[in-house]
Amino acid sequence: MSKRVLILSASAGAGHVRAAQALERAFAARSDVQDVRHEDALQFTSPAFRSVYSKTYIDMVNKAPGVLGWLYDYADKPWKDENRRLIFDRMNAIPLINALRNYRPDIVICTHFLPAEIMSWLICRRAIQARHAVVITDFDVHAMWLCRHVSRYFVAMDETKVHLEQLGFAPERISVTGIPVDPVFSIQKDKTEMRKKLGIDLERPTIMLSAGGFGVGPMEHILRYVREIKHPSQVLAMCGKNDELRERLNSWNENNPATKVLLKAVGYTTEMDEYMAASDIVLGKPGGLTTSEALTKGLVFVVVNPIPGQEERNADHLLEEGAAIRCNNLPTLGYKIDKLLSDPAKLLTMKTNALRLAHPFASRDIAESMIVEKTPDPRFIATLNSKHSCDTMPERVIRATRKTARRIGSRPIKLRLEGRDHAN
Repeated sequence: MSKRVLILSASAGAGHVRAAQALERAFAARSDVQDVRHEDALQFTSPAFRSVYSKTYIDMVNKAPGVLGWLYDYADKPWKDENRRLIFDRMNAIPLINALRNYRPDIVICTHFLPAEIMSWLICRRAIQARHAVVITDFDVHAMWLCRHVSRYFVAMDETKVHLEQLGFAPERISVTGIPVDPVFSIQKDKTEMRKKLGIDLERPTIMLSAGGFGVGPMEHILRYVREIKHPSQVLAMCGKNDELRERLNSWNENNPATKVLLKAVGYTTEMDEYMAASDIVLGKPGGLTTSEALTKGLVFVVVNPIPGQEERNADHLLEEGAAIRCNNLPTLGYKIDKLLSDPAKLLTMKTNALRLAHPFASRDIAESMIVEKTPDPRFIATLNSKHSCDTMPERVIRATRKTARRIGSRPIKLRLEGRDHAN
């Protein structure tokens, strides 16, 4: 019997969306899927709520990363303030709840914790019947990802599975698949052919410098120290949608005639797999998706300025597994990269370690697991704490949140889940 699949992400960081897009492609390729939809859960919330989850996050990454890291650690306490947080989420997500009920999916997969916890609550109250999966898009699991009613968790590595088991989750509900990347990353592409196609030197070691999915980050500041590399090499500066940055970097080679480093500025591209296939090293922040994509191509990570919290934990795992080095002091960046390039045996070992950690078929494996395997029905899974269930929120509070949500979001919100516009 064909399934209806709904994939929910949130545009608070590009990784959650890219993981969902990879899953959408994997499900769409199956003949036993009737319909697959990918939706940004934040589009069903109030404008103020969307700002908190997206714009505020990006602003904190750029202007107050230390505060972001403190908040990350402060909130990383399992089940802390759970009811208070869920009341706030539900108050702002009534249109999403209505859309879920209207679409009636057989399977819901969440790549962000906001829709995951709303789904868990709906299943607990028997308001929706669907198998519910959560895909954690970082190497570590933060307390915000914990839901009591989930058919299956999909995680990046064995240690994450052990962590969930120690928190009380059943081992058979946790699958180590890796973080889903676009299926195109599983296709092997010749490094020399890719360099020819991209118009870069065929012999020089190639470093991909990533500014992140939003084009943020101190790329020009980092390049001040990249130009100190003494080993002849070349850099692919991935500027994303930051066209002003790309224009400034187009004259970098002319402005730095003394350096042994060539630079090619690259704007927004849908061919990231080819740029990675042409590279040897990726330099930047170890976001969950960027890291997973790089690992599929055997790239060694040079970690610079990781965002406190999840990216620092991702970096720890890469360092522990021998697939990365970290530069804590930018003036030493050129020295550290030179040292790595001057030791071909070490570089080769690190590339091998990266490939060992890779999961190029994660999206396919997740789709297979949810469609073919008999995943447990989350409605019949006992809560982890018998004193804490969906009934801990009184009905009067639920009615109050709905009333408040209608008052906040009086402007009609367009829902697309039924294949036509539907105003709530």
